[in-house]
This record gives sequence, C-alpha cells and structure tokens, in this order.
Amino acid sequence: MDIRVLACELAEGVDAFKAKAREFFYRVMLIGRHCPRCGGRLAIISEGMCRCVCCKKEFDPTVAFQRCLACGGIPALQVRRYQCRECGGDIASKFLFDGMVFDAEYFRARMSQSRQRKYEQRERVRQMLAESRSGVLCLGQADLDAMPGLVNALNALSAEVDDIATVVPGVEFDLRQYERHIQTHIHNDPLSLTEIPPLHWDTRRDLVWRFIAVLFLAHAGLVDIWQEGHDIMVIKHETDRERQDIPGEPEAADGVERPLGGTEAC
Repeated sequence: MDIRVLACELAEGVDAFKAKAREFFYRVMLIGRHCPRCGGRLAIISEGMCRCVCCKKEFDPTVAFQRCLACGGIPALQVRRYQCRECGGDIASKFLFDGMVFDAEYFRARMSQSRQRKYEQRERVRQMLAESRSGVLCLGQADLDAMPGLVNALNALSAEVDDIATVVPGVEFDLRQYERHIQTHIHNDPLSLTEIPPLHWDTRRDLVWRFIAVLFLAHAGLVDIWQEGHDIMVIKHETDRERQDIPGEPEAADGVERPLGGTEAC
C-alpha cells in the first residue's frame, strides 16, 4: 500500500467534491435572482462575479443584491472584503463559497508597483557594476615548461577518470511533477502556497519542494509570486490567463497589466 498514492487520490476526491459543492451553492444562492438589465437567468462565473445567460452582462451579485443590515447602504469591495458605502461597516457576502474575493484594481496596482521596484533595483545593480568595473587585464601565453614537473603532475591528475563516485540521492524530488501539480491547482485568483495540496507525506519537506517548484515556474514566466506577511502568493502569469475577470477593457498602471480573479466556475 503506497500511502503517497492514497493521499493524492484523497486530495483529488476532496477537490472534486468541493467543486460540486461550490456549483450547488451558487445555484441555491441565485434562486429568485434575475439580471437587472433583461431579467434573464444568472450564473456565477467566479468568486464575486456572475453573468446573465441571456444578455451576457457581468456584475458582482453582492453589490447588486445585498445591502448593509445596519443602514441599508450599498456594499463596496475593499481589497478582500465588502464594506458599506454609507457607514463603513463590514458586510459578509452571501454569494462567496470560499469567503474570499479580491479587488482587481488594487492587486493590479500592487503588481505593477512590484515590477517597477524590481526594475529600479536591477538598474541600481547594473549602475554599481558599471562603476566598479576594472580595466582590461592582459595575460601572456601560459608556459607549462616554466615550472618543472607541472605537465607530469597534470597528467597524473587526469589519468584515472573511470573511478568517478556516483552520487546517491537521499529522497526523491520530482521537480516536473511538482510543477505540473502546482499548475493544475492555480488559476486566475491569487492562491497561498500553503493552500496547494501536498504531494508528499512529510508536509514540511513538501512545502519546501512546492516553494522550489514555484520559483522555477516564476523564473520560466509561467506564474507570478509575491509575499504577503508569512504567506507566498501564487497566480498564473498575466500572459497565460484565458480571460479577464472584470467587464470592459481596463488598462493596467503600466499599460500591460491584466486584472486578477478570472477563474471560470466549474
């Protein structure tokens, strides 16, 4: 019995059940709700976003259908939570299955600022290296005969090349498997590294391997990563996303950024 295989199968089963539970939750919460434009039937397309099946209008159901219990004010999305526009009180959305929603404008600006800081840091390092560069060092041709016995010593060092020690790995780490596993679980919404299901029974070692894998994926330009407190956040790279999650054609702060949170609901 391979406990790692069983653990992976259990994780896949939990993910499948969660997807079905999410779909059922959305259907229940939209019972009796209709499109404000044409009165058509609605369907959730991502956390905090629904679409009319008739006129294709997309909007936030929390802002459209929910009101503040204290003053009746309209909710407004503030980074990761809803607040009343009138009294400023927090509003718990009834239309979020996982309880998390993201302000696309906020995260687009933050990612643009992060890229700008990285660019400025590279420029400072480049300038420092340019200023500290030494002159050209001219070396004469090497003369092996200048030191008696040097040629024989070099030949002795390279004579036995068959007895090369073989390095035996301690614990197997399949980088490609972890990269595929991470790409399977991340979508267009930011996801904490700890929220990605483990592949190895040793959770601490597995977290380290997940971190190594996301670094390689980020270096390859397939994902974007950043730190929030003690969490490492992962999201698909903006050029790999299939669609935008908010209506219209918003421009990024630097002209190339795309909004976050565009995962299609199952």
